[in-house]
Formats: sequence, structure tokens, C-alpha cells
Amino acid sequence: MTLSTPSETAVLDYRLTAADRCDSCGAQAYIAAEVNGSELLFCAHHGRKYEEKLRAVATSWHDETARLSSDD
Repeated sequence: MTLSTPSETAVLDYRLTAADRCDSCGAQAYIAAEVNGSELLFCAHHGRKYEEKLRAVATSWHDETARLSSDD
């Protein structure tokens, strides 16, 4: 078993920045999905809207929507 240090975990959990924008509307992206070798970025709204269909074809799903309700 490999344990991560807090700094490593933070980097993995929060890799999207304010510069990452939703491919649907241009709002800040909190969800990244890899489909056919391309990364798609979505705001929380559009990520939830397309989640069921995307998860069926995505090779990875990265969700940072918990940041919206954190006290940071």
C-alpha cells in the first residue's frame, strides 16, 4: 500500500484551475472527462447534465465539484 502525502493528494484532487473553461458554456470547469483520447471540460451543471452518457464512453472521469461547497 502506498500512502500519499497531503501535498501530493492536493495536486491530484485539484488539477483544474480557473483558466479551465467548460466546453459547453465557458464557465469554470470542475469536471474533466477523457473520451477517445481527448479531454472534455465541463462546469458542474453541464457535467451533471451529460454525466450518464459520458461515463459510458469515457476512459477517465475527474470531478472537482466538491470544491464548490468547500470552505477553502
